[in-house]
Amino acid sequence: MKSKTSVSQDQTIVRRLRKDPEFAAQYLKAALEDEDEPRVLLIALRHLAQARGIARVARAAGIERESLYRALSVRGNPRLSTLVAVTKAIGLRLTVEAA
Repeated sequence: MKSKTSVSQDQTIVRRLRKDPEFAAQYLKAALEDEDEPRVLLIALRHLAQARGIARVARAAGIERESLYRALSVRGNPRLSTLVAVTKAIGLRLTVEAA
């Protein structure tokens, strides 16, 4: 009897983001709303970029692939222009609304 291969939570999220654009938009929106942990936004953008293909997103955003990996890493500290370019490249945009 073969055991089932487990799939990480990150892999599951990336698969769903790849298949469901509405979920992708809600996922990014929820990340933006997390005021307690700003790194959540980087994790969400990393998942979205993985779902679309890091190289493709980097190319569309006008960023080197390695620079995109660094910007969206756990220790990343991307510029606002990078965040805007990446969200545009994945077909979304960052928005602001009154609290």
